[in-house]
Amino acid sequence: MQPPRQGRPPRPRATLVQVDFGSIDREDRLDEFEQLVSSAGAEPVGMVGGRRKQPDAATFVGSGKVQEIASLCQAAQVDLVIFDHDLSPAQQRNLERALGVPVVDRTSLILDIFAQRAQSHEGKLQVELAQLAHLSSRLVRGWTHLERQKGGIGLRGPGETQLEVDRRLIGKRVKFLRERLTHIARQRAVRRRARTRGAVPSISLVGYTNAGKSTLFNALTHAESHTADQLFATLDTMSRRLYMDEIGGHVVLSDTVGFIRELPHTLVDAFHATLEETAQADLLLHVVDASNPGHDAQIDAVERVLAEIGASEVPTLIVWNKIDRTHVAPGVDRDPHGRIRRVRLSARTGAGLSDLRAALAEMMADPQCRQGTNLDSSAGVSDTLFQPARTDAVS
Repeated sequence: MQPPRQGRPPRPRATLVQVDFGSIDREDRLDEFEQLVSSAGAEPVGMVGGRRKQPDAATFVGSGKVQEIASLCQAAQVDLVIFDHDLSPAQQRNLERALGVPVVDRTSLILDIFAQRAQSHEGKLQVELAQLAHLSSRLVRGWTHLERQKGGIGLRGPGETQLEVDRRLIGKRVKFLRERLTHIARQRAVRRRARTRGAVPSISLVGYTNAGKSTLFNALTHAESHTADQLFATLDTMSRRLYMDEIGGHVVLSDTVGFIRELPHTLVDAFHATLEETAQADLLLHVVDASNPGHDAQIDAVERVLAEIGASEVPTLIVWNKIDRTHVAPGVDRDPHGRIRRVRLSARTGAGLSDLRAALAEMMADPQCRQGTNLDSSAGVSDTLFQPARTDAVS
């Protein structure tokens, strides 16, 4: 075994735990779980599975499985155990006592990935808010270092326990984060009103994580949004104004954070202001990984999140992406009434992009999509509101 590269800490070794409660897509969920662990930077060294009718109240998996996990942890000398399930605070504490290593549940795993990937100031604030909301329910003298921010001795109330101090400090930080995010949301609302006055329609890319949204965004706008074959490669929303010959005017195209099964509610709440941009869009491009055998379940997961943020009524066009990995040809699918329902393309190779542009022109001409916007004019929109792409033309 080669030693770790100098200057880079070794990846933590993890035992993975996934329990089957009768899911019909277990293999897909297992593959996604392993991708999440890899995206978080951990090295899987063992997997413990099993079937149960319902979770055990004390340890989620039952005493027998706990012993199995403990034996594997000892044999493999792991650093932590990661569950592909949400654990209650009591279950997590009981497991950590029995296993002797930190236990991470699915929500904590996703939050950790978001914390690593957030780049913008707003994104970092949103992730921290979600982390604090999750940790506040599991606080058991885990934040005793925070009294230093308050000043420590002489500033606590009489008889106040350290746990109460920690909770108060977390509450104070949460209040500050919410105020900052509210201020940023107001700034975004001003920009949105400017776009409305300028009559520039907006299109948002939505979809399951790693479906190829950022690749499609780059292909249309010639932007340089980060892309990678991993879950949650990009978190921060990016918008570009681009001119489309097909409609004779500008549109604003936005690349948004990807969704996933059982997306933690703390993240949905924290990112709500950002996700509101999706609900306010004139048209959604729902990007689907056509090469993924579980794409139907992924579509359902995205639609549930869209309903949760109030975007289920926004006109939507399905974009069947990554057809270069399948035997599907580029083109357009229509329903029995002749309306466009799906465009088949490959954002990586460019095949089918012309079909997408034509479909966008047709759908944006529909009054239901336009919502009163005027596609023939982009006057009154300041270029400073959007980061400029390399070119205004869609090629």
